[in-house]
Amino acid sequence: MTAVTGFTVIGPPFSSVFFFFAAAAVLILVLNILTSIWVYRDAVYKGNSREFSALMLIGTLFFPIIGLIVYLIIRND
Repeated sequence: MTAVTGFTVIGPPFSSVFFFFAAAAVLILVLNILTSIWVYRDAVYKGNSREFSALMLIGTLFFPIIGLIVYLIIRND
């Protein structure tokens, strides 16, 4: 005798969708880290202080799009 619980088993289609979103999240995280490192190195290369460079690094880590736009506007050319 089998009991019917009313729940459906989540099969392979869910796992492929989950894998897609997990891979996209990892890719976005890696891009965020790489752009933050680039901002830090570029700020040091442009002659800014290490404190300013670290502030820009933290800004782009926590606010990736806005931080990058702000850095590109205020950096020395």
